[in-house]
Amino acid sequence: MISLNKEVCSDLAGATRREWIETNGIGGYSSSTVSGINTRRYHGILVAAAEPPLGRTVLLSKFDEFISVGETRIGLSANKYPGTVYPDGFLSLVNFRLDPYPVWTYEAAGILIERRLFMPHGKNTVACSWEVISRNGNEDKVSLELLPLVAFRDYHRLGTERRDKYGSFEAVGGRVVVGSGSDAPDLFFSADGARAEATGFWYENFEYEAERERGFDFTESLFQPFSLRFDLSAPARVIVSSEQEERRSWEDLEAVEVRRRAELAARTGTEDETVRRLALAADQFIVRRGKGRTVIAGYPWFSDWGRDTMIALPGLTLAAGRPELAKDVLLEFANHVSEGMLPNRFPDEGEEPEYNTVDATLWYFEAVRAYLQETGDLDTVGQRLYGALSDIVNWHVRGTRYNIKLDEDGLLRAGEEGVQLTWMDARVGDFVVTPRGGKPVEIQALWYNALRTMQGLAKTLGRVEDENRFDELASNARRSFRNKFWNAERDCLYDVISDDKADPSIRPNQILAASLFHTMLSKERARKVVRAVEAELLTPFGLRSLAPSDPAYIARYEGGPHERDSAYHQGTVWAWLMGPFIDALRRVSPQNKKTETRVDEILKGIRAHLADAGLGQVSEIFDADPPHEPRGCFAQAWSVAELLRVLRT
Repeated sequence: MISLNKEVCSDLAGATRREWIETNGIGGYSSSTVSGINTRRYHGILVAAAEPPLGRTVLLSKFDEFISVGETRIGLSANKYPGTVYPDGFLSLVNFRLDPYPVWTYEAAGILIERRLFMPHGKNTVACSWEVISRNGNEDKVSLELLPLVAFRDYHRLGTERRDKYGSFEAVGGRVVVGSGSDAPDLFFSADGARAEATGFWYENFEYEAERERGFDFTESLFQPFSLRFDLSAPARVIVSSEQEERRSWEDLEAVEVRRRAELAARTGTEDETVRRLALAADQFIVRRGKGRTVIAGYPWFSDWGRDTMIALPGLTLAAGRPELAKDVLLEFANHVSEGMLPNRFPDEGEEPEYNTVDATLWYFEAVRAYLQETGDLDTVGQRLYGALSDIVNWHVRGTRYNIKLDEDGLLRAGEEGVQLTWMDARVGDFVVTPRGGKPVEIQALWYNALRTMQGLAKTLGRVEDENRFDELASNARRSFRNKFWNAERDCLYDVISDDKADPSIRPNQILAASLFHTMLSKERARKVVRAVEAELLTPFGLRSLAPSDPAYIARYEGGPHERDSAYHQGTVWAWLMGPFIDALRRVSPQNKKTETRVDEILKGIRAHLADAGLGQVSEIFDADPPHEPRGCFAQAWSVAELLRVLRT
């Protein structure tokens, strides 16, 4: 359980910098800040996946909430308007916790009120409750007024006032339906015991501070179609959905969801609270795509990306005791292989997948290897994946998109002008910030790992000819890599070899040559790589993407899109890289208690981060310089996955 006390909760800045998220396993979510102030266009009580796992639409932005105790009316919610915050409910907030879902405790006129919120799995539905848990001797009547504020918009785009935008409003008993008047789904409210009253007001000039900081439009108007009033002599329960379905009680939905999450935590087989919390965080990224499963790269704005999925998969599934999900994802992505490549991204708008990555496909081999090692499921790997994997190798040998092709020296070449194919893929307009065309170091490490994985698999399956072919390819790659990539001057690896020019930039990509299961480095050279990376790149939250000594180093990830994209891989710290670093450190260090004590010390900062920024989650990136402010997505799949994986190793 993550719990925040009154000192944090009633502090506007502290409560607003901390965000929470609930997800539903099909791409939808509910998210805001502890204070209740929406700071992003992506925040909303119900953000539905209209076309799971994508088509995400902000339906219900939030509730304005007011408690009346006798004649005293107190706001529990909070909104940022120009020059003011109203209401100021955070001042009454005495506790926030994830237990296992978000729970707020307010003190209003001596009355303690608990607010709960969760999403039932598999549905674009959110369940909310408000309940008096202590009166402290105050016998005054307590009532609750809820004012839903609806948006009915794509989650990437802010809404502006359009008085003809919304359609029908209908209230029958405890059921209220608000028509979207657009392509967005309608909203269905179930609120037994409430009195519903049509209103039809517009609330203007909500300010979203995170959008302002990111250099985007940051103001919005929201529609308030009706009000709900409850007598809080009994709990107020509200279920909001984009689907009209059979009525189920709030208590039944809660019981199912609490049991599901308890089972997920139990599958880790440990009482370590960090591991159990990370297992719940990992579950939030795994979503359905058709009849299969995929991985959302990060909340609140990413869709499912091939690279992120394959890097994150072992941590999200195997380390969480859920190998069946790894199998589902591996089989689903096998259906999308094209010309020997995995898709890099499934666009939000539903167009064809984008095949513009060189490393996602190579990470697929490592995910398959890890799955086979964990499960021994040779039937699935041998009968259903081996053919696709072998075909991928063949495509890479003879050549596929973007000049991805095996060179004469046995190393993998990739890239063409204006295209970024590695994970360092930022661009500003037509300018690629870190182009890395040619032979990037991590691509060679991944290629070798893939070939040795295939060699071992071919041997197990009795495919002698294949085994010999993969062995020859791997041996050629290792020979050339050792001859060309070692930077004797700095005792580490070059980052990219291109046309016989070697890039000596100290970047974290080289750590993969020391961390992957199959490595081309001797133990001595691997130790030197770890030493160089630790000296220049290691922080409490991950690895810097460029050494501070480099003239191109940028200390902070801030400003508008141009400034942020320019800094994305020029110093910015990436949390997911902590996983490969710990793997490499363990490989070159004695396997004893002293090494694990050092690992624990290195991970102390990122463990503590679970109670900051995205609560129970791990952020995508951090500033390169101290104090290493969290940036980017507040919940990132590979950040969570790699921390969970190394804690379970």
